[in-house]
Amino acid sequence: MKKKVLITFILLLAIVVILIINYKTILKLFYRTEYSDYVEKYSQEYDIDKYLIYSIIKAESNFDSNAQSNKGAIGLMQIMDKTAKDLVDEETDYEVGITLFNPEKNIELGTKYFRYLLDIYNNIELSITAYNAGIGNVDKWIEEGILNSDGSNVENIPYNETNMYVRRILNNYKVYKICYENNENDS
Repeated sequence: MKKKVLITFILLLAIVVILIINYKTILKLFYRTEYSDYVEKYSQEYDIDKYLIYSIIKAESNFDSNAQSNKGAIGLMQIMDKTAKDLVDEETDYEVGITLFNPEKNIELGTKYFRYLLDIYNNIELSITAYNAGIGNVDKWIEEGILNSDGSNVENIPYNETNMYVRRILNNYKVYKICYENNENDS
């Protein structure tokens, strides 16, 4: 009996050691980098850290290009048709209810919109907040003193859903950076 317990303990210890050594590999199973060609292309074009874009996609759709919210947000980055139409130029073919299911167009427009928010707030936390709750709400919360204009107190976001959303994306962002930043060659 002692021998079985010792063998079981050694096996469990070996598994724990392997998991510790390979924690990044294990995390990468949950923190995927699908659609990397599009994320790379548009994060560079709009000068946004690609890991932040992956974090938004993970939180919004978990990489399901067919995702639809009950509020009408569509695709990987959960863009509303109205928002997308405001972002496209006149030469771009845009079909309501169709274009946003295209992964490349969705990532392009979602990243472009996030760049727009970064230009307004010059702050990642407030931009993430506005991505979820809208510019009008963020501006109101800043005006009412609920949020600081530097984003230093986003834990005060009054909408629970948005509060949790911002935390989830910031956490995803940290994990993506741990998994992939400066480790591009060991993936």
